[in-house]
Amino acid sequence: MILTFDFGSSITKVALWDPDTPRTAGGRGGLVAWSGAPVETAHPRPGRSEQDPASWWESLVAACGEVGTRHPEQFAKVDVIGCTGARQTMALVDADARPLGPAILWSDRRAGEEARGMGREPPGEGSARFAASTLTGPATPPAPFSPAGIALDGASVAAKLAWLRAEEPDRLAAAAWVLTPRDLVVRWLTGVVATDPTMASRSGLYQTDGRVDQALAGASAGLLPGPVPSDRVTGTITAVAADALGLAAGTPLAIGAGDRACEVLGSAASEVCPMVSWGTTANLSVPVGVPPAVVPAGVVLSRSASEGWLLEGGLSAAGSLVAWIGRLTGQAPETLAESAAQSPPGARGVVATPWLEGARAPWWREDAAVGFEGLQAGHGPGDLARAAFEAVAWEVQRCLEVAGGRRPSGPEPTGLVLGGSGAAIGVWADVLTGVTGLPASSRRSGQAASAGAALLAARAVGIGCDLDGLDPADPGAGRPHPDPAAVRDYRSLRGRSDRMVAAALGLAAGDPAVDTSEDSTCG
Repeated sequence: MILTFDFGSSITKVALWDPDTPRTAGGRGGLVAWSGAPVETAHPRPGRSEQDPASWWESLVAACGEVGTRHPEQFAKVDVIGCTGARQTMALVDADARPLGPAILWSDRRAGEEARGMGREPPGEGSARFAASTLTGPATPPAPFSPAGIALDGASVAAKLAWLRAEEPDRLAAAAWVLTPRDLVVRWLTGVVATDPTMASRSGLYQTDGRVDQALAGASAGLLPGPVPSDRVTGTITAVAADALGLAAGTPLAIGAGDRACEVLGSAASEVCPMVSWGTTANLSVPVGVPPAVVPAGVVLSRSASEGWLLEGGLSAAGSLVAWIGRLTGQAPETLAESAAQSPPGARGVVATPWLEGARAPWWREDAAVGFEGLQAGHGPGDLARAAFEAVAWEVQRCLEVAGGRRPSGPEPTGLVLGGSGAAIGVWADVLTGVTGLPASSRRSGQAASAGAALLAARAVGIGCDLDGLDPADPGAGRPHPDPAAVRDYRSLRGRSDRMVAAALGLAAGDPAVDTSEDSTCG
């Protein structure tokens, strides 16, 4: 039995997997059960997002308790634990792993000013900055990038540490470690302080070879944990932790990989069939065997859970945008998704920008904001939600154009695999396939990140299993064939979205990511 822990931005998930379960038609493969416990986020002031690190442990105990209560026999036979979690969220802890104040989330934007002063261009011809030369007027320039191809915006750990050095030097001076949620809980579980290459590479503080970038880390270099292989036993569960979770002391644990890297592994994504994940935010992940000489403008480069790399287009909002509309309208996100499905392509004239926490890929503009255009008295919540789904899909398509076909050696994608909770949202699959013109598929469990963590944990202890046995493809999910009418509609609607983006960001008409030509407008 394999147990996985997934430390997300808003929920901690615990999943129990049986790799020996035979495949059955219509079944869920090896997934025995999963449970999630929410994690609350505080916003003490605009642009700030914080969590109490204690809530990560509390949510893990609650989710483990639920799974263990429902399946006590299988839970008692756990052979190994695998982990995954959100990246770029950071907590300062002392030598005994006690938190020194609230954790700063990946979406927190307090360090934007520090980020703008620390970037350097990556090596090689060209630049990873996106459309910098086409900005006009007083618009804020896009975020700089590290030499390893990571955007140094306010979300990067490098920028947050610079902010702490300037604003809270005493807290930083008292710290022994800077840890992500997964890495801190692994320390509480095993006593081992570590991270893995996928988590490290996304921080902006490590070079492509895995070494700490001394120039960016500065005096904080000693606070960074050393990367260990994602598919090796990192440590074993202590007696105290085992008692709290209902597990056997000494159970081996593999640290696993970051959420996107695990989702790529757990969805069988490939260079020609990239992964699109919908959760709190959305992310495009394109696996590549070797890092490109020049990181394509607008996306970032990170390590994969295997031997290769990922070209990533991480957006700032997706599920959080729909939830925000739900708070404004008094409707649950599930209800909004159902209403959005009743609104036609184009949302009856409503067009949106999805930048709830500033614009990340492919724009990297922290001054960007959510906007709606074309609203009239006859529009309702369903139209707002449809426009939000479409706005996210347009951004995914722009990232796909940058990370996919626009690379000199990059093959054209032939399909997509869906990850995150969005794999089960019908309107999202319809909109995404209509906008991209590509078919989309998913796995039966709907838990791609946990499936990836389970595969890495299985490798760590020599359990023989593969993805098709652990989590078979779901032929009834996603959209195997895009609706031709929707593809035609969205092809004609692209220009409307591009013009709104260009106006909002102050981009010139010649920007490669926007098409403001009349050919792309509807008649």
